[in-house]
Amino acid sequence: MKKTLRRIDPLWVFFLLLTLLLSPAMYAENSVMGEVQFEGKSHVEKSSGVWVDGQYVGYLKELKGSKKVLLLPGEHVITVRQDGYQDFTERVVLQPGQKEIVRVAMEKALTGPLPQVTATVKIAVNPSRAAVFLDGLFVGHVGEFEGMGRGMLVGPGSHQIRIALPGYQTFETTINPIANQKVEIKTDLVKSDVPLTEPLVNTETGKATPPSRDEAAASQR
Repeated sequence: MKKTLRRIDPLWVFFLLLTLLLSPAMYAENSVMGEVQFEGKSHVEKSSGVWVDGQYVGYLKELKGSKKVLLLPGEHVITVRQDGYQDFTERVVLQPGQKEIVRVAMEKALTGPLPQVTATVKIAVNPSRAAVFLDGLFVGHVGEFEGMGRGMLVGPGSHQIRIALPGYQTFETTINPIANQKVEIKTDLVKSDVPLTEPLVNTETGKATPPSRDEAAASQR
């Protein structure tokens, strides 16, 4: 009895060979990268925004697992920001495959008193891990300003709000609330292959740089 030979799909063989060839290269690349891990004791540190070499990468608590920070060997500048606190800055020098732990401790900054009359800004933006900037200053991530009983208090008058996250187009809008008004900003960020080039914060002054993205309107009520 003759055995029936099963036909092998040449396309399947090609992909198998390609996987075998790429796997060592991918492993070698990962072994070269260093990792920065972050530790923070309180909610202040854990909700603070993190910049690496001037690029926003997310808020401290989430930078682990699939969102862990992998960097090429060499020197890198880590900056952590939180509304009402001084910037935390640390330089790290990574070796291939090294894990470096950055222990973040935020210190209160001198701030002026809140205005006696305010308006409330509620933000519902997807993804909720995106950074929020008010008049050029980092004030937190979206998740802190959405949901029941949450919101950002601002003085009446014109304010610029920007929302940014790597891999997405920066959302920009201007609001002009009156006293005791509630303003809602609601949108989905649009994915983009263009990397963020620190369009929001100047690390030397803490002030906003000129806009570089399309503006979108916020709904006011």
